[in-house]
Amino acid sequence: MKKISTLKMNYEFKNVFNRGKYFVGNQIIVYVMKNRLKYNRLGIALSSKLCNAVKRNRIKRVIRAVYQKNIKNCNSGYDIVIIWNKKADIEELSYSIICEDMRRIFLNSGLKNEKISNMVN
Repeated sequence: MKKISTLKMNYEFKNVFNRGKYFVGNQIIVYVMKNRLKYNRLGIALSSKLCNAVKRNRIKRVIRAVYQKNIKNCNSGYDIVIIWNKKADIEELSYSIICEDMRRIFLNSGLKNEKISNMVN
């Protein structure tokens, strides 16, 4: 499995939250901001008030897996922060719903070209 470049520092997350555009899906909310690098960086932010550590780690694992699947053939040079939609129930965590949300959000945000994604899928 290829290593994912991640956002680590608090100020990096704050920059994306303040300056980036956000897109809402059924189970996730994605903030996207252009960076000056030649690669994408991913950040996953989940509140400890959301659920216990086991469930938070499961959510992160699923999000990372879906991200790796969807990041192929995407434009590079973006900071991406993904948070859980508070309106969605954690017990209904679904790989397929997150996959569809992320694919739709990447198309809407300009991360993925529609022509390329149609050829791949």
